[in-house]
This record gives sequence, structure tokens and C-alpha cells, in this order.
Amino acid sequence: MEFLFDPNLWIAFAMLTTLEIVLGIDNIIFISILVGRLPPEQRDFARRLGLGFAMVSRLLLLFSLSWVMGLKEDLFTVLGTGISGRDLVLLGGGLFLLYKATHEIFVEVEAREEDGPPPADAAAMKAAGQRALWATIGQIGVIDIVFSLDSVITAVGMVDQLGVMVAAVIAAVGVMLFAAKPIGDFVDAHPSVKVLALAFLVMVGMALTGEALDLHIPKGYLYAAMAFSLGVEALNIRARAKRQRIREAAARDAATASA
Repeated sequence: MEFLFDPNLWIAFAMLTTLEIVLGIDNIIFISILVGRLPPEQRDFARRLGLGFAMVSRLLLLFSLSWVMGLKEDLFTVLGTGISGRDLVLLGGGLFLLYKATHEIFVEVEAREEDGPPPADAAAMKAAGQRALWATIGQIGVIDIVFSLDSVITAVGMVDQLGVMVAAVIAAVGVMLFAAKPIGDFVDAHPSVKVLALAFLVMVGMALTGEALDLHIPKGYLYAAMAFSLGVEALNIRARAKRQRIREAAARDAATASA
């Protein structure tokens, strides 16, 4: 029990937990956007299960550290660039994220409703809802593995103790679990923020693809660009709300004058 009183251990735990939360931001955004396509009664279940997958995948990778670190060894060479198992995972995840984000942008901007007529009866609607739910969870599971791989490799580079890494992952997912619903509700309530979040996922997909090809893009640049864009959008939201209040006040004044 003496190790619990080691300040270095607690500093490492705090730093790693913070890093896991920061690295999980793109995961939360991806989950929030996919879950937003589901009926309201299914969203909390899908969100919790998605984050549960995120935690389980991170823990499984932590408990197979030798295999994870072996993924960094080159399997073959293409045009003088070594390709490892990690590169293949990041390339697949990056391309999937690029496809999914651009498809969602198209649906959001060009076609608000998904193609195809709605099911005719209640049983068909329920079956379609279940298929959509599990398709969403499957997509979340795929991208969780990609995000978890990079997160675990980063954790191994920071901390030596497996127990600290496991505790940090569980704590980070716990924080993400509380933050995911308000973030998802906010993104779903503001279409412009949703498109901005999807554009951020396009950048993350490009970064993952570049990382697989040894083109390193520091994530700090991505987060700084996203923070700046969100700051501008926050000003736009506030300006729109102010204009709406002015219009409502003017309408009330006109109604009072006419009465």
C-alpha cells in the first residue's frame, strides 16, 4: 500500500488521465454524431455501449503490450517507406473516418433525410431501428480500436506501471461517459456545430492516414484549429440568439401596439 503515497505515481496518473481525455475528444465527437442518427430512446444505450467498447479495447491492448509494440515493426516496404501493422490499422481507420465524415456532411448539408421510404408497419420500423442501432455500434467499435491503439502507444511512452495505465483509462472513460451526453445534445441541437465537428473528423482522418504514411501531424495543431473554429462558432451562436431575442421583443411590442 506504500505505493499509494508515492507522489510521482499520482502525478503520472493525473497526466495520463488528462491525456486520455484529450485523445478521446475525437472519439466522443464521432460517437455523438453517429448516435444522433438513432431514435432518442436508443441514444443513451448506444452511447454507453460505445464508450464501453472504448474502455474494453484500451484495456485489452494494455494487457497485450508486447503485441501492441510489435505492431511498430515493419511488415513490408512501399516506395522506400516501411509499413507496419500499426500503419495498416491507422490507414484503415483514417480512410474509414474520411468516408464516414464526408458521407455525414453530405447527408447533413445536401440531403437532410436519408434516402428511401420509411417502413410501412410497426414491426418493420422496429426491425429497421434495431439494424441501425447495431450498425452504429459496429462502426463505433471499429473506430474505437483505431483511437485506442494510438492512445495506448502514447500511454506506454509516458508511464511504466501497468496499474497506473489501467486506472487512468478507466478514469478517463468515466469522465467521457459524463461528458458525452451534453456534448452530443449540444452538437445535435446546433447543425452548424455538427458540420464543424464533422469537418474536424475529416482532419483527424487525414491525420491518421498521414501518420500511417510517416507524415506526422501533431494533434496539437488539429485541436488548436478546432478550438479556434469553435470559438468563432460560439460567437455566431450568441449573435444569432441575440438577434432572435430582438425579433421576439419587436414582435411583442407590435402586438401590444396593435391591441
